[in-house]
Amino acid sequence: MNERIITSNECVAEGVAFLSSADKRLKTMFKKVNSIPLRLRNPGFANLVSAIISQQISVAAADAILKRMGPEMVGSEDKIINCTDEELKQMGLSRQKISYVRSLAEARIDYKAFEQMGSAEVIEKLTKIKGIGRWTAEIYLMFSLGRADVFAAGDLALQEGCRILYDLPDRPNEKGMREIASHWRPWRAVAARGLWAYYSYHKNREGIR
Repeated sequence: MNERIITSNECVAEGVAFLSSADKRLKTMFKKVNSIPLRLRNPGFANLVSAIISQQISVAAADAILKRMGPEMVGSEDKIINCTDEELKQMGLSRQKISYVRSLAEARIDYKAFEQMGSAEVIEKLTKIKGIGRWTAEIYLMFSLGRADVFAAGDLALQEGCRILYDLPDRPNEKGMREIASHWRPWRAVAARGLWAYYSYHKNREGIR
């Protein structure tokens, strides 16, 4: 694996400088949002559970569910396996997401091994698990593994942030976002951080946990 890893705010600043010199709109965006969160999290089971819970619901709703579950359950494959469906439902999980977090727990992933794999291989392995699509895998790569050139093109907040930034008539779809983001290599994950901050700046709400 030979990919740039974001480990600090200095890495983000390097990406911001590169992107600002390459695209005037991005330069303006970074000036407006002022601060770009690092958003790094410890790799492992808990952060994939968090990403699954966050699928297609608001940040506030995801936070509420994760708070009810508690860090011990969120971080334990055994606790989720041993918890009943009714208990998980009372914490706010839908029937579908109950099946997803159970499938993840039962997969018993070797998370340490992911650190030595290329991003494409990690995506391939994760998306074989029920309930983990490309968005979830890319969020894990960006925030838990710090991959600098990963971009969650299916994210609605990123799409909306991009629409605002480039004065587009409609939000670009996932395919369109991948085309746009291809011009931001090798710092697509920093561009994503900037777009989430830009979305928050305009909408006055968070677009990602």
